[in-house]
Amino acid sequence: MTSFTIAIDGPAAAGKGTLSRLVAEHYGFHHLDTGLTYRAVAKALLDAGLPLDDEAVAEKTALEIELAGLDRSVLAQHTIGEAASRIAVMPAVRRALVAAQRKFAAREPGTVLDGRDIGTVVCPDAPVKLYVTASPDVRARRRYDEIIAAGGSAEFDTVFADVKKRDARDMERADSPLKPADDAHLLDTSEMSIDAAFRAARDIIDAALKTD
Repeated sequence: MTSFTIAIDGPAAAGKGTLSRLVAEHYGFHHLDTGLTYRAVAKALLDAGLPLDDEAVAEKTALEIELAGLDRSVLAQHTIGEAASRIAVMPAVRRALVAAQRKFAAREPGTVLDGRDIGTVVCPDAPVKLYVTASPDVRARRRYDEIIAAGGSAEFDTVFADVKKRDARDMERADSPLKPADDAHLLDTSEMSIDAAFRAARDIIDAALKTD
């Protein structure tokens, strides 16, 4: 039996992480949030007191990262996210982590990888590619509500500006910019519940599994 890979891409707060976990659980597939791999490298550098602007050091760290058991709750810290955005633009780091992500994608019976460049760069031959998106206003509202629900404080305008800034950084970077693969199925969740998005994704995946 060969592995069946599902590639899920999209901008921040579009719902791709939640959808990816639901899909992986439903089909009994392995799941990898590739954004956490960059955060894991950043955390390792911070913990060791190593510089965040030395590409050779960051690459060496990336080559040693173990993708199994990445702890989302630990890696979600804001300082780690800021550090991750600095090392994620380094070509050597991206090459090292893409290689590790491709190795993960080969696990049987199947895998779900979510991120920014899965369908375009990491797994361009994936039999199912989904591009999950939503309007910037909706995504900012979701992120704002998450922060408030977790007991944090935030200004909506600041969160909205952060979402727009993140979009620009992801979509305009020279190496592996965020964009839908040519053969990706578009899921706009602006006015769609997670249950509706899951049903839509399942229909697409089931059809692909029948022809695989």
